[in-house]
Amino acid sequence: MMVTKARIWDSMRKIRREAGGNVATIFALTLPIVVGGAGLGVETSYWYYSSLKLQAISDAAAYAGALEKVAGSNTQTITAAAVQAASDNGLGTGTIVVNIPPKSGANTAKNAVEVMVSQNLDRIFTSIFTRGKVPEQARSVALIKSSSKACVLALNATASKAALFSGNSSLKLTGCSIMADSDASDAIKLQGSAALQADCLMSTGGVSLSNPVTTICPAPVTQALPAPDPYAGLPTPAALGQCLSDSAPTLSPGTYCSGMSPKGNVTLSPGVYVVQGNLKINGNTTVSGSGVTIFMEGSSTVTINGNATVTLSAPTSGTYSGVLFYGDRTGNSASSNFNGNAASLLTGAIYFPRQQVNYLGNFSGKNGCTQVVADTIQWSGNTSINQNCSSLGMKDIPAAQSVAVVE
Repeated sequence: MMVTKARIWDSMRKIRREAGGNVATIFALTLPIVVGGAGLGVETSYWYYSSLKLQAISDAAAYAGALEKVAGSNTQTITAAAVQAASDNGLGTGTIVVNIPPKSGANTAKNAVEVMVSQNLDRIFTSIFTRGKVPEQARSVALIKSSSKACVLALNATASKAALFSGNSSLKLTGCSIMADSDASDAIKLQGSAALQADCLMSTGGVSLSNPVTTICPAPVTQALPAPDPYAGLPTPAALGQCLSDSAPTLSPGTYCSGMSPKGNVTLSPGVYVVQGNLKINGNTTVSGSGVTIFMEGSSTVTINGNATVTLSAPTSGTYSGVLFYGDRTGNSASSNFNGNAASLLTGAIYFPRQQVNYLGNFSGKNGCTQVVADTIQWSGNTSINQNCSSLGMKDIPAAQSVAVVE
């Protein structure tokens, strides 16, 4: 059969139309894959960026929580600080879990804050393939480290000369440091001919020295993080029972509604003494007792005369372990004076968070175990203090702390 030229051209046009239709069909079928592939590249970058941002949010939250812990806050406040930091840094509708201490990792038994944050990202281009959200998680642990331990700690945050050493005083601290939480330029002040030896002098503000000091650290540490109140969680003793008298040679724990002014030779039986009014121990009086905690209610003060012999020690276990004198947190500004002779021993913490403690005596505690933690401290006595006192129920006071994100 004879094929005409027109017929040949017609067949060729038909083939081109069919080929063009096939290409269009193939393009239409593959277009979602092409778009999805390109979108996947874009979205993968977005997911990576979001994961980095989420990790930064987690780090910031853990760091904020650790700083709050350094300040001595409770678990609820620490958690709130971490949550607020996460929110401020853009967590949005994500979730956050705060563990104190961490529940996993290498720092479960350490002074640290663990934060875990998570969020679900909406899909954009890849929603062509699936509708499920993209989960992301991040975890951080902020570790609190201490460069030293304090046995003299001034808690006031702004006072000039919060820890003052003056006159002819001579203080030797072995295994511990002096810490002032004040941001004043002279938060720790050494004046006159006072002599001072310690592991280190540390301050949130500055240190002012009129003469050299002997320290293990090469120079005073300034602009440090404040040390937390080591006894911030200590409960306030309740005044129970009838009012007791201080006139007997042996006194019992309980409430002394008119203060205390023992005379002669007096023994304090073990327990908690709630003193409503001032405590005065005058010269030529001998007071002794072990396992004793003396709580000064309100703004009540302590005055120990230099000629008195006072040998008291704190409990070595229980709620008030290591605490010998405890000043009321609700009291107004006042001053308590501790002035004993070389035969006196005050073993335990002298804790007055709202008062100034004037340490005037030439004495410390058994094996030198005395801590002074007060709003402000003025020292003009001659004594030696040691830090290794855990066997006597006393706790360490971390000083010059630092915070680092370690996980």
